[in-house]
Amino acid sequence: MKELLYLEIPTADTAAARTWLQQDWQPPAGDRHPTPDGVQLRFAETPNCELAIFLWSVQRTTYLKLFRWGDRPIPQERQIQQQLAAAIQQQFPLRYPAPPAIDLSQQSIFDALAPHYPETVRYFRQMPQGETDLQRVYWWEKRWRDQVRQPQAPQPVVHRQSGAADGQPDYDLIYLGGALGAIHAAVMAQRGYRVLLVERLTFGRMNREWNISRAEFQSLIDLNLFTPAEFEQAIAREYRDGFSKFFDGNNPPHLKADILHTPTVLNIALDTTTLLQLCGEKLRAAGGEIRECTEFVQAEIYDNLARVQARDRQTGAMLQFSGRLVIDAMGTASPIAWQFNGDRAFDSVCPTVGAVIEGGFPPGVWDANYGDVLNSHGDLARGRQLIWELFPGAGEELTVYLFHYHQVHPENPGSLLEMYEDFFTILPEYRRCDREQLVWKKPTFGYIPGHFSVGSGDRAVAGDRVLAIGDAASLQSPLVFTGFGSLVRNLSRLTALLDVALKHDLLQAETLSQVRAYQSNIAVTWLFSKGMMVPTGMTLPPQRINAMLNTFFGLLANEPPNVADTFIKDRFTWMTFNRLAFKAARQNPALISWIWWQAGALDFLRWLGAYFLFTLDALINALLSGWFPGWLRRAQTWLEPRYPRLWLRCLSFSYRLTGGRSPLTPPPPSQRKRDRPSSRTTVMARQVSDRC
Repeated sequence: MKELLYLEIPTADTAAARTWLQQDWQPPAGDRHPTPDGVQLRFAETPNCELAIFLWSVQRTTYLKLFRWGDRPIPQERQIQQQLAAAIQQQFPLRYPAPPAIDLSQQSIFDALAPHYPETVRYFRQMPQGETDLQRVYWWEKRWRDQVRQPQAPQPVVHRQSGAADGQPDYDLIYLGGALGAIHAAVMAQRGYRVLLVERLTFGRMNREWNISRAEFQSLIDLNLFTPAEFEQAIAREYRDGFSKFFDGNNPPHLKADILHTPTVLNIALDTTTLLQLCGEKLRAAGGEIRECTEFVQAEIYDNLARVQARDRQTGAMLQFSGRLVIDAMGTASPIAWQFNGDRAFDSVCPTVGAVIEGGFPPGVWDANYGDVLNSHGDLARGRQLIWELFPGAGEELTVYLFHYHQVHPENPGSLLEMYEDFFTILPEYRRCDREQLVWKKPTFGYIPGHFSVGSGDRAVAGDRVLAIGDAASLQSPLVFTGFGSLVRNLSRLTALLDVALKHDLLQAETLSQVRAYQSNIAVTWLFSKGMMVPTGMTLPPQRINAMLNTFFGLLANEPPNVADTFIKDRFTWMTFNRLAFKAARQNPALISWIWWQAGALDFLRWLGAYFLFTLDALINALLSGWFPGWLRRAQTWLEPRYPRLWLRCLSFSYRLTGGRSPLTPPPPSQRKRDRPSSRTTVMARQVSDRC
């Protein structure tokens, strides 16, 4: 027996596909005979050989395999393979359904969506605030689709006005968005700044849960935002280990992989409600204010301040606030990010859905001491490689996510509602359960963005008196797409740079653009995430993306534990990247051609530009990291007051050299020898600065 063909029929109706195969499909040769799961093709000229085709269903789609029974090829088998694949593509093309237009004044969200997403409605009805939450899912998808499909320029919401406005600003910082924004707002309020937080929803209610490691969260303790005791209070669960494993049942032996163990990656599940409430308490205690259920409308930018107009969602009243700087923390749906970057606001996205489940799984389904960091239980399904995450929480709670890497495309923006229908339908395939016995606490969902940066300046994160952070700035990890972890890892860097900009009133677009957490190593890994997407309209072999994932993660599984830890947390070096890339190419020589085919020539050339800058950064780091941060630390007393603009640029540059560690903090004693330039170097550097 030899497998000749494996492909997906992108339909959830496996019975219809089987009927078509048995009754309507006309093979170019052979006599067709129906079987319970497909057909057999028999050939008079080769009585001891036949072709067997069978179908099966998993992940709410249909798969087909064609086998030859016999010890020699059948003359027409190549022609049959090609004709069958073409006929299936014509009969069952990829479709990208969109949610229906609904009027909630005439019917409930449940009644409106039940004919289209029956499983989604069924289980949202069982959630405590399911109706409100499903409205939020629908609103989020509709807003995302409108922005992706809108052919004209985004509707401007930031308007530059000439001259200065009357009066003084009421606040130093106005934060738009109360999730990641709340963390940063609390830090800045504790530094003495007058802070206002504007949140569209009830403050403290999250679409997603957060996971992190102790080492990463330590930065929030170092910033004095939390005490160690408060951190322990916010921990819902700490795991012993986390697993990453991708389905390899259809991969050749050399592309199968061991389980990747990452005991210090995303191994702490946070109680987001507790964490955000603590942030809110600290923000208010430091004199800050929170305006919840208030929706941003637009901002007017003057020479001396920014005026924000917002709408109270409960009363409909228009509100106005003024501040020195507006911080955009509104996430992927941010109209400010779309205005600043137009059709390049985001290059990719991860539509992510899931739920917090309080209980109901049978004993033995999952050990709460472990997390499932990344997992797939099947191949491509309707043009997407579905990936699961599972993180235990407090008590018997499990938070389960389902997502896929996705190309942003007007014809196929990516659907949360379609993903939820998948989630509720195939959850028992992923983890054994009776869905009716599960206790549903709340949904978790969102669009997690990705931006493929070639250099530090090819994405606008700032305008005059406006700065984006978090998902609005596409600050996320390319591998596990953890926007929260990326923000926390870079929070001390962003805070220090923003503090300098505010202290010296460097609030123009050019100077605020220095307040960013660009890393050239992250920029170079976007090609990997690009390879995990199926371009709109393209059909790939079903096992292709699992084969690529197993190549990457299989290499990490065979490396020392610290290599996987640094790679997934975006701390890998030029040498580590190249060593692993060469090993991947040697193990899977087809990898480069696969990525070229999926990414296209233009994006591959863009990646070469990113790789060149990564190499240049590595060279600059080797030349300067040993002495420049130490020199800058000693030069602060005269450089900052005399040349604040130059100081901000040097500080931002030095953070890149130190990998995000503060250059103003002396390194450990073992590193200090390398941190001392000669006296001649110091004099030359000061002379150069004096000329600027």
